[in-house]
Amino acid sequence: MKFTIFANYLDKLEKTPSRLEITSILSDLFSKTQASEIERVTYLSLGVLAPNYDGLILNLAEKMMIRVLSQAYNVDEGGIVSLYKEKGDLGNVAQEFGEKLGMKDEGLSVGEDYDKLTAIANDSGEGSQDRKVEKMSSLLRDMDPLSARFIARIPVGRLRLGFSEKTIIDALSKAYLIPSEEIESAYNIRPDIGYVARLTNEGNVKSAKPEVGVPVVPMLAARLNSTTEMIKKMGEVSVEPKFDGLRIFIHYQKPSGPEAHPGQRPFIKIFTRNMNNLDPSIFPELNEIGKYIKAESVILDTEAVGLDPQREGFVDFQKTIQRRRKHNVAKSSEGTPLQFQVFDILILDGKSLINDPYIERRKILEKVVVNGGLFRIDENTVTKDPNVIKKLHEKYLEMGLEGVVVKKSNGGYVSGRTGWNWVKMKEVEGTRGKLSDTLDCVVMGYTSGKGKRVGFGIGQFLAGVKDGDTFKTITKVGTGLTDEQFRELNRRLKDVSSKEKPKEYLVDKALEPDFWALPKVVVELAADEITVSPNHTAGLALRFPRLVRFRDDKSSNDITTNSELRELLKLQKS
Repeated sequence: MKFTIFANYLDKLEKTPSRLEITSILSDLFSKTQASEIERVTYLSLGVLAPNYDGLILNLAEKMMIRVLSQAYNVDEGGIVSLYKEKGDLGNVAQEFGEKLGMKDEGLSVGEDYDKLTAIANDSGEGSQDRKVEKMSSLLRDMDPLSARFIARIPVGRLRLGFSEKTIIDALSKAYLIPSEEIESAYNIRPDIGYVARLTNEGNVKSAKPEVGVPVVPMLAARLNSTTEMIKKMGEVSVEPKFDGLRIFIHYQKPSGPEAHPGQRPFIKIFTRNMNNLDPSIFPELNEIGKYIKAESVILDTEAVGLDPQREGFVDFQKTIQRRRKHNVAKSSEGTPLQFQVFDILILDGKSLINDPYIERRKILEKVVVNGGLFRIDENTVTKDPNVIKKLHEKYLEMGLEGVVVKKSNGGYVSGRTGWNWVKMKEVEGTRGKLSDTLDCVVMGYTSGKGKRVGFGIGQFLAGVKDGDTFKTITKVGTGLTDEQFRELNRRLKDVSSKEKPKEYLVDKALEPDFWALPKVVVELAADEITVSPNHTAGLALRFPRLVRFRDDKSSNDITTNSELRELLKLQKS
């Protein structure tokens, strides 16, 4: 497919507000894409080169792209900056200069342009930034103005089409007449939308299986505070403690094959719950992992919990998560050593266990993992008695934990919060209001501060929940933050601020902030109650909202959904 044809599809998508129409346009695009290009077309339609966990990025930030456009169109950087201030979008700047200069397309295909972008992303070492600028400039010179508009947006991560993998899945379903549930299931097992698009194109979507080194979309706990209701919905359950730690997936492969030798270090990959790939050096505790795993390969679902050697207890989440900052890791690991609470196993020696009943996975886990020291398998109690759940919940709260997680005994590993497979019953003194749980929200925008807050750069922020591919508002938060939290929020939002409202945001005119923010900053909020709201687009609002903490371990895909918000409202009324 010629990139000019692809760019025309992207243009239609950008101009279309209707979710159904966007799905139809994508479906038509996929149906006309050759099998050899379906992966690359899928990636580029989302403005990426590969899944996020691959770390394949162009690494050309805004200032570098100004240099790129300056070289591509032979305009001094001041002229680029001036038009950028007016347009607010580097893609529109590229298009306008391309039109002024009468730039013509050189007939490159989507695959050829994708390969050129990938080569730029892979360029590293001394002088690589200058080479990247030159290669990107050369690519833009070979493009017509419309194509340049979209290519120039990709490095800065702002394609602005307003859809995600969920819409891609629906479009693939429509294009290839395969149930969306089957495609989504494959994506949950292998969250690489290009790979899944290729399997769908081949009619082989059911062949997807987990693989060591590739993250799995995590299973998440729904919310229920009635133990009687838990047993009614789930039957026999396994009751386990809820730790306040960092959700970590450990991928382990023992050295094997003809090149393996004594002393060779195993293959280890670490993923967070939002499928970010973490440098294993952040966790020096895992250097001796081979001593604690009796298998050739595994994927373990764990909670990394910081230990307080002096008090012989656990530290809180914010202390634990500091380990993700790479500096002073050695010092941090001495002061706050980690213990990995292991509660599930998804692969054993290449065999997928995700469809096995939970209790059977537990038995396998207990045979494979050496319990004690580095790893501790969560204690569990199997029961059908609601009173047992209540007593264990109280016990774990008294121990300083977050209550219980209740798991369906015969349930498979089902990504997301589908069905009633895992349920949390969480209460943490001091971090909640009258609601039964806190909410994870994305910061959608913010207003300038007044008085003392002028120095913070923020007076209040607009927060929202996810509803399909859109984000809907539920509250403004401007009280209950410490001075340091205001400063930290300002620092985080500087890098993701946007002059224009993101296309996926649904916001009432009366609530529009001074500045928009891309959906990158996730915060945990507590509140006294949920109320019906005619102004907030979620239809509900939070009363007396308070910032609990920043959730660096979560992305906008992991935040509270509108349907979960309504479930919390039901719990509030019960």
